[in-house]
Amino acid sequence: MSKKFIISSIVATFIMITFFIVKTFVLLGVIPCIKLVQWYEYLSVIFFMIPFYFIMEELIKKSRENKQGIKSTEALLDDSALISKADRHGKITFVNDKFCEVSGYKRHELLGKDHVMLNSGTHPKEFWVNMYSTVIKYKSIWNEIVTNKNKRGEEYIVNSWVMGEFDNQGKHVGFISVRQDITELYKQKLDIEKKNSYLEHAAKILRHDMHSGINTYIPRGISSLKRRLNDDKIKELKIESPLKLIEEGLSHAQKVYTGVKEFTNLVKKDARLDKSPNNLSQILKDYLKTTNYSSQVKIDELVVRDVNESLFCTAIDNLIRNGLKYNDSKSKVVHIYKEDDNTIIVEDNGRGMSKEDFEEYSKPYTRKEGQKEGGTGLGLNISIAIMREHGFTISSEKLEPCGTKIKIKL
Repeated sequence: MSKKFIISSIVATFIMITFFIVKTFVLLGVIPCIKLVQWYEYLSVIFFMIPFYFIMEELIKKSRENKQGIKSTEALLDDSALISKADRHGKITFVNDKFCEVSGYKRHELLGKDHVMLNSGTHPKEFWVNMYSTVIKYKSIWNEIVTNKNKRGEEYIVNSWVMGEFDNQGKHVGFISVRQDITELYKQKLDIEKKNSYLEHAAKILRHDMHSGINTYIPRGISSLKRRLNDDKIKELKIESPLKLIEEGLSHAQKVYTGVKEFTNLVKKDARLDKSPNNLSQILKDYLKTTNYSSQVKIDELVVRDVNESLFCTAIDNLIRNGLKYNDSKSKVVHIYKEDDNTIIVEDNGRGMSKEDFEEYSKPYTRKEGQKEGGTGLGLNISIAIMREHGFTISSEKLEPCGTKIKIKL
């Protein structure tokens, strides 16, 4: 309430109390009913009307605001939800436009009918028994996800709230139902679950079948070949370079496999990132040594931190490749160094990425319009996600005249 209302209430209360005190004393004969007393009583009524007017004005204003708020809430609810009412026998007495729109029925086709005409047959009898028990016996609000069937015979999903209506004697007289159409959300959920099952199956293949090939059969094959061919024979056949390429390719594939395996671990329920103390400069150099761009990356002495080696290196590698890819310099280079014991910098001499660009391209599948380089728009997003899994923060600033400085706070 306003300050004016409070002051008016205090003044009105004071006038009324003094009026009744004086009137009581007059009736008891304590004070004689002289003309002065009569004037006091008269003026008390007159002066009481002034604060009373302000009090009534405030109450009427509040009442109008409350009614307007209720109307606005009802309008919002009417536009966004499926609303229906039914009598105690379940016969429909009211439906709003949204109900008709989603169900496919005209209003006259629904009024006087039972909600059973929308029953999809999906839910068992016990489902509805529980609804009646909750609403009528316990006088509580029942809330469940319900599958209904529209006029065309198509199923639609609604999040339903049902409550009972009772008269002054507590007798049950009807039902009020509010439903939210979640059909599209439910379909998306099923689609995600289906895709997740595919990913889970792919992860099983990767973790078991590819593991055997990359970490068992191919290494054994290379070892067996080298045993059968001594160094002289290898030189004679001129296969030193092919063997070296195969070994380096295998080493790189094993690192990639380990990184992907760690990603599949993270999708498990209650998964925790497996971390151990690592010299960051050493693991990055080992990771990059088999790449064709290792000579373009300068790594200073960094710090020792608890990280997941495969995922941390994957994240930094994504940042390195972006720095080299989006780079028009003649000599492309990425420099990794520590700013302090808790900050690592990944700096390139490319086109430069501002803080705003960084935030925009951090979103999945987001790429710059008209960009000539190919890509999925996922690399930066994944790198940030990996750093966050470690509890690290990552930011970016554009350097002048060119280049990007990506800061990783450990």
